This record gives sequence, C-alpha cells and structure tokens, in this order.
Amino acid sequence: MAGARPRTLPAAIVPVAVGAGCAVGAGIDGAEPVWWRVVLAAVVSLALQIGVNYANDYSDGVRGTDDVRVGPVRLVATGLATPSQVKRAALLSFGVAAVAGLVLAADTTWWLLVVGAVSIAAGWLYTGGPKPYGYLGLGEVFVFVFFGLVATVGTVFVAVEQITALSLVAGSIVGCLACALLVINNLRDIPTDREVGKKTLAVRLGDGSTRVLYVVLVAGAFVLVTVAALWRVPILLGLIGVPLAVGPCRRVLGGATGAELIPVLGATGKVQLAVGVGVSLGAALGG
Repeated sequence: MAGARPRTLPAAIVPVAVGAGCAVGAGIDGAEPVWWRVVLAAVVSLALQIGVNYANDYSDGVRGTDDVRVGPVRLVATGLATPSQVKRAALLSFGVAAVAGLVLAADTTWWLLVVGAVSIAAGWLYTGGPKPYGYLGLGEVFVFVFFGLVATVGTVFVAVEQITALSLVAGSIVGCLACALLVINNLRDIPTDREVGKKTLAVRLGDGSTRVLYVVLVAGAFVLVTVAALWRVPILLGLIGVPLAVGPCRRVLGGATGAELIPVLGATGKVQLAVGVGVSLGAALGG
C-alpha cells in the first residue's frame, strides 16, 4: 500500500472526473455519456498511476538514486520489498490498465490501443530503460500530456466518442496542477538528485527558477479555468481552489526547503482536488 502511494491517486481521479463533467451535454444529438466507459476510464487512470509509482520505485531503487530521500518511503531503497516484487507489482498494475483499455477500445475505436501502449511505455521509461527521460528534465512534459490532456480528453472521448475544445482546455488545467505536484517533489529533491546525476527539470533550472515555475503553473491553472468558462460559465466553480493555493505559493516563494516542502506537496494536492471538483461540477451543470 505504501508503494502504491495512495496520496498521489487523486491525480489519477481528477482528470477522469473533469472529463466526465465535460462529457455531459457533449454527445451527438444530445446523447448521454456512456457511464460504464467512464468507470473503466477511471480504472485505467488509477492502474496507470499505481503502475508508474511502482515502476519509479523499482527503477530508482535498482539505480541507487533513492538511497537518500526526504520524501515518502520507497520500497526497494529501504529494503521493504525486493526489486522483483516491486517490478511484478508494476507490471500487474499496467496489465490491469491494459485489460480495461482493451474493453474500451473494443467498444469505441481500436486506435485507443495505440494510446494505451504509448501511455504504458511512457510510464515505464520515465525512470526505467537505458535513458530514462525523467532524468533528462522531461518529466513535466510526460505528466502534462498523460495525466492532463490524455486522461481528460480520453475520458470525454470514451464517454461520447468526441474530442471537444473544452476538453482540451480542461485537460490543460489538470495538467498544470499535476505538473505543479511534480515540480514541488523535484524542488525538494534538488540536492540529492544533483548528487546522483538525476537531471530533473528542477535541477536544470535551479532552485529559484523552479519556485517561479511552480507559481506559474498554479496561477496558469486558474487562468485556464476562466478560459474554460467561455464554454460553460459554471466552470468558474473551479476558482474555489484559489484560497487554498495562497499558502503553498507563499511557502514556496518564501524559500521552504527539504522536509518543509512535504506539507506544500499535500497542500498542492488539495488545490488540485478542489479545482477538479469545481471544474467537473461546473462543466456538468453547464452541460
């Protein structure tokens, strides 16, 4: 359970919830969303998130890059589980996502198999393989694309078999906040990541610029909420997250480091959850 990192799972649920809200009223000739497909989309998203968590634990653990950490416990690095056990857990999680995705593809379009295969490969190669792109400063790109755009737009597609402009904007909202979570995580780990040669975007940008990037991502999400309201005004409910964002932004700009950033990570997760609830409800009401 610790290796699955339950606190990260809202990041998998939020895009599906937002996508479901955007799907309401978006069907051809007013057709209602196919809700069982939305449920399966949630299964795919959760299984991918858990699979990525285990895959990162395994790959970082066998490389030794997790030997000194400030954040949540890692199974391989601490010896709580063997590398082979964690690897099997990752593959099993990806397998669950693949099976659920196969059902969705069979009922909509087989092109979803390509999207699913790319998503699983991206999840494994984030810290796995000979040249993990997470070590090259591309982790935020992966998170924005797959846990923002693909998860949100994909949910809308399986629900109503359409891709809408609103879903792209909403996916960008989710993507910005998901990236903000990763940025805080990597900001905290700059000293240890630099020592082991893990060149995350935070390591490449440096401490000061990474703090600015965090605030830009959070603020950008709220700007996009107002843009999405051009399609459905009730989406402005997503702005309920603004008061929750003030505290973590102040702490980041105030120079919090190391363990001081762990509460900021939790606070950012609450912002993501509040915005996700507001946007999904607003989108559904506006539809």
